[in-house]
Amino acid sequence: MRPILISGHERSLTQVKYNKDGDIIFSVSKDHVICAWFSANGERLGTYHGHQGALWSVDVDPTTTLLASGGADDTMRLWDVKTGKLLKTWEFHSSIKRVEFNEDGTRLLGVTEKRQGAVSSIVVYDITVDVDAKQPDEHSLRIVCQESKATVAGFSYLSKFIISGHEDGTVTQWSMKDGLEELGATVHENEPITDLQWSQDRTYFITSSKDKTAKLITAHDLEVLKTYPTDTPLNSACMTPKKDYVILGGGQAAADVTRTSARQGKFEARFFHKIFEEEIGRVRGHFGPLNYVAVHPHGTGYCSGGEDGYIRVHHFDKPYFDFTYEVEREQAAKI
Repeated sequence: MRPILISGHERSLTQVKYNKDGDIIFSVSKDHVICAWFSANGERLGTYHGHQGALWSVDVDPTTTLLASGGADDTMRLWDVKTGKLLKTWEFHSSIKRVEFNEDGTRLLGVTEKRQGAVSSIVVYDITVDVDAKQPDEHSLRIVCQESKATVAGFSYLSKFIISGHEDGTVTQWSMKDGLEELGATVHENEPITDLQWSQDRTYFITSSKDKTAKLITAHDLEVLKTYPTDTPLNSACMTPKKDYVILGGGQAAADVTRTSARQGKFEARFFHKIFEEEIGRVRGHFGPLNYVAVHPHGTGYCSGGEDGYIRVHHFDKPYFDFTYEVEREQAAKI
């Protein structure tokens, strides 16, 4: 499985995202620029310029019409995917750490950073999926996270709930009607949640944490279904369609990278069986921590963005689809 190595950013990657069709990858880093790439060959499709600080998050609506981004310049922005035109800028009093569209692209949320004089919050805007439409100036919903700042958030199935992950390791379910807390659960003990990615039907999700574990959790009642333990802090986790696997990414903290080798730093994408919770393989290549992993929506591959400034795009070979872990596990048990 030879990867396509993409070098187009000058600084560390913070997030990579496939569009719904899987033919385009959008990437953001600390170098202020959003990039779009063809996933098939890694060729650059275009760039989006306008942010004045490091970028933390990017997302694209299901029709690949609108692109959202958030960064350290205290703005969340909306772009025309096709032309690169900036359509709307929302200004805040702190950084935007995560942006996400709901499943039909009619709502957009942003997670604001807690800072002196600014509280951590989740803001929701009603979006018109039309590049010529006037987008709202005011949010339709604002959730203030008083107890612990939100680090990630997203919309559940049918936009029924907003699920947020927090710095203290808790997950919270919020009502989309009034923004009131419905449920809360501690899933990662006193360690920040670093990522939250959905199943295809958005009925459950996977979280990653600095506590070196990833967890599979239901959206309806926040029940922890599965736990995937590792020996390194995790920055990202995703689930693969077609096959029952999860992919985890992380590694030793960036501050310590200069004092260790890539092997010792554990800069690998780790594959676990989603049901049996057992590690089945690793993919090396990055020379720093993996800051984000994203899977192709059709399950044909995945990509990762690293602290080393590279994007690695992997297309799964035929043996990946032929391999049946359940059969191998049963045969090993008989021996």
